[in-house]
Amino acid sequence: MRCCFCGTVRNCAPYLENVLKNIEILSTLFDDYEIIIVYDQSTDNSLQILKDYQNINSKLNFYIIPELISKYRTHRLAYARNICLNYVMQKKDIYPVFIMMDFDEVNAKNVNPEILQEYLSENNMKLWDALSFNSSPKYYDIWALSIHPYCFSYNHFTNNQFHNYHTIQEYICRLLDNLKNQNKKNKLLKCISAFNGFAIYKTNVFENSKYDGTINLRKIPIEYLKTHCQASGGNFILNDYGHLDGRHEECEHRLFHISAIKEKNAKIMISPNCLFF
Repeated sequence: MRCCFCGTVRNCAPYLENVLKNIEILSTLFDDYEIIIVYDQSTDNSLQILKDYQNINSKLNFYIIPELISKYRTHRLAYARNICLNYVMQKKDIYPVFIMMDFDEVNAKNVNPEILQEYLSENNMKLWDALSFNSSPKYYDIWALSIHPYCFSYNHFTNNQFHNYHTIQEYICRLLDNLKNQNKKNKLLKCISAFNGFAIYKTNVFENSKYDGTINLRKIPIEYLKTHCQASGGNFILNDYGHLDGRHEECEHRLFHISAIKEKNAKIMISPNCLFF
């Protein structure tokens, strides 16, 4: 089985060397692999690091976004991830799975390839269409997470933004801890959306999905919003938080996963195990 490793890079210089080494380690789980990176304009030497690495590893191909696509970070991320996605879909007969990952400190830690390997067996691959992993010391990516009853974004409901974050973080950590303590082999947690910096996908299940970093409520099932409102005890809001403009920005992963659930009944799963430690 072949795999395409995908991701975006912007000001990631301190972490690139370790992340690329971890990709090399994980690539041994596959018959062949390729790395596709979309580089956004940076103020550090990320581009030079990528060029130097490409000289020693021809498996790396990268695209350069020549200008600032949008002032909104989630719009830029969606644009870049969709370039990766389009590349994979053009080669879907070659790559039955692809990995989308961040090239920052999260994936620059030590990696345990055996954690991923156990989910690549024929039987275990039936358990998931998208698979992400827990992280240490806590599950951190609450921005991309949708899990019943917290079905949407913690940024878009009244009450304190940070209170919402920690409430959902405590909830997902408790679920994953309980699952791990059950000591049931290959047990996974079903959700609506999850990324946590690294996820592997079955290409054919996501062939009609796209990343979207905009607020697009027409594509969000109304029951998701109602359920989240009730769970949070608040109302839906569109706020500009300064570092994030909730009037225009939404996590690019959510609609990507929701569209695959709608169209292909995709199984979006989280492993209670940590791939990076």
